[in-house]
Amino acid sequence: MTTSPLTITTDENIEMTTRNGIVLRADVYRPDDDAAYPVLLCRTPYDKLRDQYVRVARSLARRGYTVVVQDVRGRYASDGEFEWQFSAAPVQEDAEDGYDTVEWAATQPWCDGQVGTWGHSYPSWCIWRLLGEVPPSLTAVFAGGMSSNLMDLNFGIFETGRRLEWTYQMAVDARSRVGDESGPQNWVDAANWWREVERGKWIWFTPFDDLPDDVFSTLTPQLKRYLREQNIDFWNFKDVWSKVTVPTCQVTGWWDRIIGTIDNFNGVVEQGAVGSRAQHRLVIGPWGHSPDSFERNQGPLDLGPDADWPYEEVIARWYDWQFKAEFNGLENEPPVRLFVMGENRWRWENEWPLARTRYVNYFLSSAGSAETAFGDGVLSTDKLSEGAPADTYDYDPNDPVMSMMGLDAQAAARDQAPLAHRQDILVFQTPVLEEAIEVTGPVVLKLFASSSAPDTDWTAKLIDVQPDGAAVNLTYGILRASYRDGYENPTPIEPGREYEYTIKLTPRATSSCPAIASAWTCLAQTSRTSTATTTPAKTSGRTPGSGSRTRPCSTTRYGHQGWCCRSSRAEGLRAGAIAWGTFESLSMGARHQRDPPTSPTLPVGEDRGEGEVDLGLIGVYSQKRVPVKITRLRSG
Repeated sequence: MTTSPLTITTDENIEMTTRNGIVLRADVYRPDDDAAYPVLLCRTPYDKLRDQYVRVARSLARRGYTVVVQDVRGRYASDGEFEWQFSAAPVQEDAEDGYDTVEWAATQPWCDGQVGTWGHSYPSWCIWRLLGEVPPSLTAVFAGGMSSNLMDLNFGIFETGRRLEWTYQMAVDARSRVGDESGPQNWVDAANWWREVERGKWIWFTPFDDLPDDVFSTLTPQLKRYLREQNIDFWNFKDVWSKVTVPTCQVTGWWDRIIGTIDNFNGVVEQGAVGSRAQHRLVIGPWGHSPDSFERNQGPLDLGPDADWPYEEVIARWYDWQFKAEFNGLENEPPVRLFVMGENRWRWENEWPLARTRYVNYFLSSAGSAETAFGDGVLSTDKLSEGAPADTYDYDPNDPVMSMMGLDAQAAARDQAPLAHRQDILVFQTPVLEEAIEVTGPVVLKLFASSSAPDTDWTAKLIDVQPDGAAVNLTYGILRASYRDGYENPTPIEPGREYEYTIKLTPRATSSCPAIASAWTCLAQTSRTSTATTTPAKTSGRTPGSGSRTRPCSTTRYGHQGWCCRSSRAEGLRAGAIAWGTFESLSMGARHQRDPPTSPTLPVGEDRGEGEVDLGLIGVYSQKRVPVKITRLRSG
């Protein structure tokens, strides 16, 4: 057991040659004593010299590990051509590179024969790829921030704000490799340039197919290809679960937009090698996607000292148990460690969802005026009677609902109160809570709705209203109407016809006390959100995303059957915390953070005049932005 930090040394740009002759380079951090230690491998497209990697690698090396941080093929110090994770191209190639790197590391004099992984988000994607190849020297896995399928990340809809910023940052190395000095030359400058200079131009730019090549350098073709493939699952790690033979620890957070990490944990427990199943672990903290956010302060919330848990310490605790046989508590803990917000403490569970979960239906009802947080929308367990009035609202893409998100366009805890006065959000809320309640588990909304449009996006948020009036988002979900029966064969809806939609929200563990003011639910319809500006058209018609004309659209919620929102409570605990979020239009962040719908299978659109546009790939080909008048909507 290591009792004090070790002195370390760093070997830079150590070369490894893949089976097909490509040289990959890594920096190796290790104790300065020439002894052999367990190897912890991270493969990344984000630059092995990035501060986050250097900090974590040095910290782990001081604890008695050899830490290898490698640039993946075609990025930074490594040779080859880069194909990103949002296509089928790199799947086998990256898997084989990962396998080769594990086996190479195991033969080095600084390795004691044990090789593990670490990394979050894209590096975790690399981990899941190599897991499918079953490298024999791989001994254990630490991964996080990576879902089992791509649809859990994007819902089949282009994430305009986040994906454009990400691509702009990724283009730093792309420019460097072709000698282009016209743009930012490092990751930090790219983030600052994007937010201060470039963002306002390109998130409003249409059609995306006309984006200048210099904005995203040589990544522009990959970006434009991805725009057409939003509903294709290039990840599909479900096929890997049965091949996992080693213990895994997976980490995510309640505000992590890739909280589908949980599915990977359940998958290896249920399908992985029997001998390792009891050693798999899952950590769900009160954090966002970035491992730099593993701290107590999340937006307007202070979640207490227990929420502070540096990423490198989470990694070290896992491998101290797995590789050093240190009895640090993991050997006796139940496999699921989750942070219960409100109580602001960690709790250990045997499974996810909890076996003792009691599912409760909540219905969204009103007297016909649920618009804004000051309307008459009610969230309760009482089902609405037949004949109750409907709620109707108009959606105008010239005035889209903002998404309150992090500066980096990641999902984050944010006060939603600035949206409370909008007429295109329907809000349903409980009375002030009279007793402490807890919601722990999956959250699903069953929505019955109709629209005058042939396609649209429904979004939902569960929101916790604080005593000071802050309305903090807890969970969210998005469903494009044409994906109602699955992503494989998008089918437009018939305008005016009622459909049932099942909207899967991200899971949650929250305990609310009687001081909490109430809980929100809002509903809005979406059509296109990556837009240019045009004069609103005031006639009813088809919405963007359908491959047809865009015109105003109206939506009605049918109140007579109520809105059925299924949440979960943990029996034996203080009953479930209900804070229903907003059904917002998927203008996720217009002028702030916006995620437009895109249809992956439609032809290029052309301007038909008279304020109309024949849309192909929405947000990609659309020439004009025209308001959409939504007509009927209901849930139950």
